[in-house]
Amino acid sequence: MIALSLEARAQRYFDTLQRRVQPGPDGLARIEGSRIYILPTRTGFLYGAVLLAMLLGSLNYQNNLGLLLTFFLAAVGIVAMHHTWLNLRGLEIQARAGPAVFAGEQARFEIWFQAGRRPRYDLRISYQGEQMAPVAIDPEEQRDSGLQVPARQRGWLVLQEIRIETGYPLGLFCAWAVVKTPAKILVYPWPVPVAPEPGHDAGEGCRPQRTRHEEAEDYLGARPYRPGDSLKQIDWKAFARERGLWVKQYGGEQGQEVWIDWSAIELADPELRLSILTRQVLEASTISTRFGLRLPGVIEPVGQGPEHTERCLTHLALFGYDQGQSSP
Repeated sequence: MIALSLEARAQRYFDTLQRRVQPGPDGLARIEGSRIYILPTRTGFLYGAVLLAMLLGSLNYQNNLGLLLTFFLAAVGIVAMHHTWLNLRGLEIQARAGPAVFAGEQARFEIWFQAGRRPRYDLRISYQGEQMAPVAIDPEEQRDSGLQVPARQRGWLVLQEIRIETGYPLGLFCAWAVVKTPAKILVYPWPVPVAPEPGHDAGEGCRPQRTRHEEAEDYLGARPYRPGDSLKQIDWKAFARERGLWVKQYGGEQGQEVWIDWSAIELADPELRLSILTRQVLEASTISTRFGLRLPGVIEPVGQGPEHTERCLTHLALFGYDQGQSSP
């Protein structure tokens, strides 16, 4: 325990020494010159060793041409180091969150670059040991690149910080900067393959649910057009706005409402319970059943539609966070 405490303190101390790039109010992080680290690469160390050998040989044999070539190559290395540092200076970066995913899937963050007045070459983003393909940007251009991060558990997946580095132009030096980012993606619980059917609410009685058919009067939403759909149900206004062909859906009243209830599943593992409830929510939304969700301290009223399903999945994903836990 003492060793772990000392290690944690040492890690926090070294973290405070790192000059991270903080994002502004608009979410853009601008890399200043004082926030850039630069060190020679393996090629750079080899290049320096060769120059040292050339210098010693030229001095030993009093070869002026050898000295001239040595100093010329040393000047090339110094200029390359300056351009490596300059390739990151003034670069602006913004990380944007992608759509929500389920645990076990790959979450996608969009990393946007703004070059500024000068072109940028060989920009590489690395996160947790994984490195993206190099990116080159023309002056005054914006470029985005996708960063895939595995979503291992439910809750908020926060990107926290990324590292951007470059070896341009000769690869003799590596310059990098650590950029903080508030981007985060919501991770839903992993749904089990098969789940028991949810029960009806016997206390409130039976209420009608809505099923989809064209003769009903209640509007349920729109779905993409499929061959054979009636032309009367096409949303022509959406088509006029160049959104594609969508079909209006209407529903009548039939059947019963169901409740997806935490207490109805008798399992000791809370994560397995949430996985079963997630599968029940997905199946209920697929068959267009009106359903509600009950969790300890959370009740989502009976509803239907994509927004209702998203609210239920959000409650399942964040269950336990409201008790002051940073992670479930």
